[in-house]
Amino acid sequence: MNESDALPAEARVLEAEARRHRTPCGAGDMAWREWGAGPAVVLLHGGYGSWTHWLRTIPALRRRHRVLAADLPGLGDSADAPEPVTPESLAAIVAQGIERLLPAPEPVAIVGFSFGAMLGGQAALRLGGRAQGLATIGAPGLGLKRKPYEPLGRITAELNAAERRAAARRNLELLMFADPCNIDEAAIATQLANTARARTKSRPLSRTDALKRALAELDCAVMAIWGERDVTAAPHLDLRLALIRELQPAAELHVLPGIGHFTQYEAADRVNALLADWLARVFELPREAIRTSPPRGGPRH
Repeated sequence: MNESDALPAEARVLEAEARRHRTPCGAGDMAWREWGAGPAVVLLHGGYGSWTHWLRTIPALRRRHRVLAADLPGLGDSADAPEPVTPESLAAIVAQGIERLLPAPEPVAIVGFSFGAMLGGQAALRLGGRAQGLATIGAPGLGLKRKPYEPLGRITAELNAAERRAAARRNLELLMFADPCNIDEAAIATQLANTARARTKSRPLSRTDALKRALAELDCAVMAIWGERDVTAAPHLDLRLALIRELQPAAELHVLPGIGHFTQYEAADRVNALLADWLARVFELPREAIRTSPPRGGPRH
């Protein structure tokens, strides 16, 4: 990793405070970081990312929860998954890791962003009744069409530090943020660090219907969050909301106005409040009450 791609101060502080774990992943290990105590919440990051996709989420959730943030196989500090790599094979590695770190019958809620939302659905399916809830943010894997977005720039070793930083910022503008003013130095630094280590090619996997198939079978609380201006969903966001409502009639759906794909970062306070409220109900209400209660207001714009 280029020296200019070092993690930002926020990440270094969280890194220093984390309890580190390793679980099997192919010929090596899958990396996990843990903070806090309480009902367990697993955080699964997006494609070409790492646990640092949750920089603005971990401090809020660790106040009441045992937070386990993964580096997904082939990303961050985790080893590559064995071939062939599929959503199901990756989710099996994730679920195995959860089972090792949280022995049965401890319940768990999974929160997944983008690629991690799709794998989270499949992992929750493998955990059976232990999975109390699944929250997705900017989820792919629904088998629905999306508008092609502008190709991202390549960040290569030939670029100098300023060029690498400019390319990372431009990619964040194209894919992750609705408002370029919300892109800060921490977002740029983590983008550079994460993409430099990314090996798993997540985009083809995200075009499958792996999450759709999981949602059709899951029996747990479900919440889905999108930014209104998420380029991975626009202009077909309504199709995604309708599909989740069809598959999970009691699901909570939230659309955040003026926000892009990196919802938990660009609208951290709002997403943290939604997650805190939802997790409190997931762990404190009986399972049947969660499943049969009416949707809380439907999509919010």
